[in-house]
Amino acid sequence: MRKIIVISMITLDGVMQAPGGSKEDASEGFKYGGWAAPYADDASSTVWKKQMKAADLLLGRKTFDIFEGYWPEHAAGWPGINDVTKYVLSNTRATSDWENTIFLKNLAGIKKLKKGSGSDIKVWGSSKLIQLLLKNDLVDELWINTYPLTLGTGKKLFQDGAIPATFKLVESRVTSNGVIMVNYKRAGKVKTGTVGA
Repeated sequence: MRKIIVISMITLDGVMQAPGGSKEDASEGFKYGGWAAPYADDASSTVWKKQMKAADLLLGRKTFDIFEGYWPEHAAGWPGINDVTKYVLSNTRATSDWENTIFLKNLAGIKKLKKGSGSDIKVWGSSKLIQLLLKNDLVDELWINTYPLTLGTGKKLFQDGAIPATFKLVESRVTSNGVIMVNYKRAGKVKTGTVGA
């Protein structure tokens, strides 16, 4: 069975839309594209290198469109991006000129992919896809990078909620610019109790 790892850059209020640049995703009038750029430093670069280590990708169609328009020509910035398999959940597209791209039509296709053999599968961006994965308990790890700002608007990581679940902290780092970079692994069901009892 393959692990699905969600990697996300979020603000303190959970916004994940267009962290990398003003042209990344301006849908719904979003005007803060590139909000993560001012917080880059050596510590975050070290973590990013690990997070961008070559692995198959699972992407929503909108994120794939953004990636397809940029990464094939800028692959030096993400070694292996052209070589890994890009799985894309879409019912509006079925083909791409970007090598190693496979389109999936539905949740059943994702479940079949996860049950197969192969490398870990990383999910970048893809807010609607992440909601689907979370609601169906298909996320094995969350790699969350939280930036010290609020935007008040934009697509959010937990926009539509998630199932009750617990995660175990595997790794963490706080950069000099206040970015909290953590990796959580799925741990089990939620337990309750009384504080101080």
